[in-house]
Amino acid sequence: MTSKSKKRKMVEAIERRGCLLVYPLQNQKEPSSLWSELYPRSEMVWGWDSDADNRVGEMWVMREELSRSEEVVYAKWFRNRATFFSKKLFINLLAYLGTSKGLIHLPKASQEALDSFLMDSPQSTKIIKENLGWQGKMMESHYNRAMKPLWNYLFIVGFGEVDDSSFPSLNMAATQTLFEDLWLQSQDISEEKAEVFLLKTLGEKNLFMKYAKRVHDSAKTLEDRTPLR
Repeated sequence: MTSKSKKRKMVEAIERRGCLLVYPLQNQKEPSSLWSELYPRSEMVWGWDSDADNRVGEMWVMREELSRSEEVVYAKWFRNRATFFSKKLFINLLAYLGTSKGLIHLPKASQEALDSFLMDSPQSTKIIKENLGWQGKMMESHYNRAMKPLWNYLFIVGFGEVDDSSFPSLNMAATQTLFEDLWLQSQDISEEKAEVFLLKTLGEKNLFMKYAKRVHDSAKTLEDRTPLR
């Protein structure tokens, strides 16, 4: 199978399943992953040396290319892991969480980071830290805490990588900017209709659905889900 056909199969799997991790968690069947879709009978073994399974590294490269394709949506979402969404599921997830409707009250540092992305997207990890003055090991935990709500509520998405340090750095963009059409469409879907769609697509016992519900419910402790605009 060529790289092009593999990427097409990955997109088709994401659109069919709605939501997929890139790699399986400890080779468990759930939650579903792109690896299990492409190689259902192969256990994934982490390795990057000359003796490693080259499919692991190949999938990481295809992940980066897919994240830039805009055919699907990429984010560090489920338990802060690389996650792909179909556009239809992503729209409904935004509506269910209340992200695009001004229902989420972000912590101050998270709002500062989001404001920076809204002014300029995409930005790499290195650039966003520089722009906000969050460089250095002392600020690493502050950065991670600030970014977590942005990923959880899908205020930001991943968009390829850039070589701006010793390792490639993830490019991040404000969802409202990069996927403005999806952002606006989600505003016309009620939370109730979005939940029905997610339950029908994923299933009540699906781990992605359970995670979405946990993120959804945690928003109530932030601001009682009252619109901020």
